[in-house]
Amino acid sequence: MKTPSLVLCEFTETGVTGIDSFSPFCLKVIRALRAAGLPYVSRRGVGPHAFRALNPVGQLPILLVDDVPVADSTRILAKIREIVPAAFPGDVHARGESHLWEELADTHLNGFLVASRWADDANWPTVRRAYFGAAPWFVRTFIAPRLRSNVLRALHGRDVWRAGEEACWEQFQVTLDALEERAPEQGFWLEAGFSTADIALAAQLEGFTTPLTPRQATLVAARPRLARWLARVDAETRRGPRRAVAFEASPPRASAAASLRADCGAV
Repeated sequence: MKTPSLVLCEFTETGVTGIDSFSPFCLKVIRALRAAGLPYVSRRGVGPHAFRALNPVGQLPILLVDDVPVADSTRILAKIREIVPAAFPGDVHARGESHLWEELADTHLNGFLVASRWADDANWPTVRRAYFGAAPWFVRTFIAPRLRSNVLRALHGRDVWRAGEEACWEQFQVTLDALEERAPEQGFWLEAGFSTADIALAAQLEGFTTPLTPRQATLVAARPRLARWLARVDAETRRGPRRAVAFEASPPRASAAASLRADCGAV
């Protein structure tokens, strides 16, 4: 079967070497495309609104498959598996379990990631510089605090933050401990082999290991089995064809304030 043309609509570049995206959902798709060995073009915009004609919900990433848009990272991974069934052999025998781990990553772990970037006062100055440092003065001064307030209001409706900050980080460590106990000593998350469970879990956990969240990075690194598994997934999903880059509206970093609501404007 002929490989379709693939275009990944995603956020602008991070400006940090080695970090493909601040959005764990975009990272999830990037790693899946690489693991599947699928060449693609990266189309970057100033934010989800640049691609609203492709996804009225206003979220990224979006994968164009022969110009047909597929939105939602879980649906995109299912489409990649459809194009290259051999890319995720574990899913053939354990698709149900893989889906459950993917859901846990995209909901539960992502809640902690949003909290670590937007609600942790120790991290916020670094996050603000990364997200809004290249934006105009007005955006840095007025828009950034407003966006943070909106994110915090939304975060209070999520389980991880409902009981408050102290309970959030206690539960985060409980979750990491559980993942450490479950992490495989060798190989990948499911016995059947590399799967979308590996990609989804790693995408969220890698989000904690960037310079934006040093305290949470230390907590992840303190779980040796989990850290070794992350390294194996990283090696498995950094292979693959190089991508070309096209700009939808502006070059990288030109409008960080609009583009880097990566935690909340992606699925």
